[in-house]
Amino acid sequence: MRIALIHALRHSPPPVEEAFSRLWPEASLMNLLDDSLSADLARDGALTEAMTDRFLSLARYAVGTGADGILFTCSAFGPCIETCRAALKPIPVLKPNEAMIEEAVTTGGTIGLLASFAPTLRSMPPEFPAGTKLRPHWIDGAMEALDAGDTETHNRLAAEAASTLTDCDVIALAQFSLASAAPAVAAATGKRVMTTPDSAVRKMQRLLGQ
Repeated sequence: MRIALIHALRHSPPPVEEAFSRLWPEASLMNLLDDSLSADLARDGALTEAMTDRFLSLARYAVGTGADGILFTCSAFGPCIETCRAALKPIPVLKPNEAMIEEAVTTGGTIGLLASFAPTLRSMPPEFPAGTKLRPHWIDGAMEALDAGDTETHNRLAAEAASTLTDCDVIALAQFSLASAAPAVAAATGKRVMTTPDSAVRKMQRLLGQ
């Protein structure tokens, strides 16, 4: 099976590749990256029709290479990805968050939602079912640390932010780029920590009957 991974942040490929290596090593991966998408969203503050067209172009290119499934790793672009899904049926097209959301809500408790890319905290909460108890929290400075290659500081800031979420039952890391912080967050909180890459790999396996 060939799985196309489409990214809008240059930090996203390593965590999802690591998750595939643990959970589905037999899958053949291809990566497509356009990090100008995240920069343009941060600049414009809203999704545009032009961004949706760019997502469709990337997804159709992936299909043209023979991809059996497409996993987007960019959590702030849900509506663009939904358009791709509708256009490419019956090929499985996954939003980065959906599998983790499905797993998180089964816990039945309050979910602490951590993000280091501010637009994610605008786009992701509405993806949860109505009535879900969420505690969204932005990790100030973490993305800048990651951009500078300082993973240690990134993970420390994530753990410090998570430690303030004392009124939740599970911690959900909202971005693929945050997955490296999972051990530090778990150690700081003593809570179950869920990551988007692991959940997404499991769902893609199920959809493709693997």
